[in-house]
Amino acid sequence: MEDFLELAKDNTEKDLETCGVLGAFLESRTFYVTTLIIPKQESTSNSCQAKNEEEVFAIQHGRSLFPVGWIHTHPSQSCFMSSIDLHTQFSYQVMVPEAFAIVMAPTDASRSYGIFRLSDPGGMDVLRECRETGFHPHKDPDGGIPIFQQCTNVYKNSNLRFEIFDLR
Repeated sequence: MEDFLELAKDNTEKDLETCGVLGAFLESRTFYVTTLIIPKQESTSNSCQAKNEEEVFAIQHGRSLFPVGWIHTHPSQSCFMSSIDLHTQFSYQVMVPEAFAIVMAPTDASRSYGIFRLSDPGGMDVLRECRETGFHPHKDPDGGIPIFQQCTNVYKNSNLRFEIFDLR
């Protein structure tokens, strides 16, 4: 995560978000994240849109990686999942149910990062039914479950080889 923040530093100083895709291999029913791909992107202070995604897919396919998550900065905001983030996470979690999102918030003194996923079925159901775009509120899932939750099953293993592809 520190490497990503360093790569995002120029954008962060300009109050622009930076995003990346996390690729993993699967072994014995466990995903191991070994790759960060930073795509070409268009950024604002509160959004980031990947461009030329076929370049990301080519790297994933060439290394037999699963798209298990994504990482992005909130350069001047707190650490949370915006409505746009929730829709992005939905697209990952539909493909890979174990997928997660990392939000890096370097200016948030109380929480500099969070690892999140949509609650399932609650949050997944809400996002599956949502047709709105842009920033907007979402209804609460049935049963009082939060729409997203802190991920508790992601562990850092510094013994794994980690590759970074910065395509910008």
